[in-house]
Amino acid sequence: MRIDVDAFHVIQVLVEEGSFAKASERLHKAQSAVSYQVKKLEQHLGVTLFNRDKYRAELTPEGHVILAEGQRLLQHLANIEHLATRFSDGWEPKLQLVIDGALPMEPIMSALKRMAEHNIPTKIQLNMEFLGGVQHRFERDGADLMLVKDYNAGPNYHPKSLPTITSLLVASAFHPLASMQGVSLSELQQHVELTIEDSSPHRNLRDEMQFGGDKVFYLSGFMMKKNALLNGLGFGWMPDFLITEELQSGELTQVDFVGGNRFSFTPKLVSTLERPLGRAGQLFTDLILDEFTQFEGQTIKSRNITGLG
Repeated sequence: MRIDVDAFHVIQVLVEEGSFAKASERLHKAQSAVSYQVKKLEQHLGVTLFNRDKYRAELTPEGHVILAEGQRLLQHLANIEHLATRFSDGWEPKLQLVIDGALPMEPIMSALKRMAEHNIPTKIQLNMEFLGGVQHRFERDGADLMLVKDYNAGPNYHPKSLPTITSLLVASAFHPLASMQGVSLSELQQHVELTIEDSSPHRNLRDEMQFGGDKVFYLSGFMMKKNALLNGLGFGWMPDFLITEELQSGELTQVDFVGGNRFSFTPKLVSTLERPLGRAGQLFTDLILDEFTQFEGQTIKSRNITGLG
């Protein structure tokens, strides 16, 4: 026999009204029906819930404990009904995002914060990968969106362009390359190049901006790479938004490489036609496009201040 969940609501009303007569009137039920429902629950649980010797309908000590649990159960069921209503309105249960660690986190976090303010029922999972690892994770996990520096396009992918990101070739102020003019490729290859390791198990997306030297240190993230640069371990590409202060202070400087010391790329926000976005995915798309546009404006100001615009 299953527990009659509605009986907990009846008990709550009984406690509030103080008598079976008033409770039955409020519940629009016959008093005998209310009494039977309570009695049936007591028999099922093997516990006396009400002290019937009193004038008012008073809970026994056991009844207080069971009512408290029943109230939690009713609240949980109400939450489920609320979620079901929101999901029926087009909100998906889960939104999974995969982002490239080369992209700025500030606009991404701002977009997620704005999503939270909508109080939507969708659970959001955010994963960070690098290079080919972004698309690998996106495909392996069946994720909804990927924010990616580069990817292998296909007919099922639906990309939206984000504002351009600029990377600079830098080294610490005390690194030998910092004082050299017109650095050639062979001169560059004599020093340790710092780069980010592809997090894909297949290493299927080669970083075309590597310089091909034998001295290469692969690091697991841009903050580690930034620390390595500041410590003079080597040279490497860094997104300009991550090193604005270090360029202003002179801790880092651009390497005067003859092949150029900056490049720009256009990141993409990619979904797949195989997994159409629900309301949460569409909302995040709108918010991330807006936040990246605002971030671009702030970055342009910073470039002008540092003279890198």
